[in-house]
Amino acid sequence: MRKVYLDRTELTGAINVFLKDTEFISAGTTIFSMSVYDRNEEYQKYANDYDIQFIFDDYIPHLEFYTVPHVDIMAKDSKGGFIGTVGQQCDLESVAPICYINKNLECMIISENGEDFLSNIESWYDNLKPYDKVTVYRSKAEAEMELEFIDLS
Repeated sequence: MRKVYLDRTELTGAINVFLKDTEFISAGTTIFSMSVYDRNEEYQKYANDYDIQFIFDDYIPHLEFYTVPHVDIMAKDSKGGFIGTVGQQCDLESVAPICYINKNLECMIISENGEDFLSNIESWYDNLKPYDKVTVYRSKAEAEMELEFIDLS
């Protein structure tokens, strides 16, 4: 079966594409930011106690990497790493894995889902394990040298 990659960084809504004998894989790295009006003491506690700095609209970091499959970044830490949901938009109530991408562009699994992440939040950094289900590239152009992307334009 042919694998074709779909760049989520260029899509804002839902899309339905069907090609016979083709598997579509969502790719790219996006940021899930929250309104500054949602900022509260609980989010500050995550930052102070666990070094999990959730992203708000008034400070959206620039990402210098591209992931396959798609990772939606929701937070960062003081070591230059990012925390995100694999394969779907960030939702800590979903069953999607939560990963960590460090400043060396190594991907590690934090937890198998958001519930597990929140229940073990005090030790999230100590429990990181290598995660080979996400490939981190320095750019989309680098990914395009290895993978076939579908052009929706």
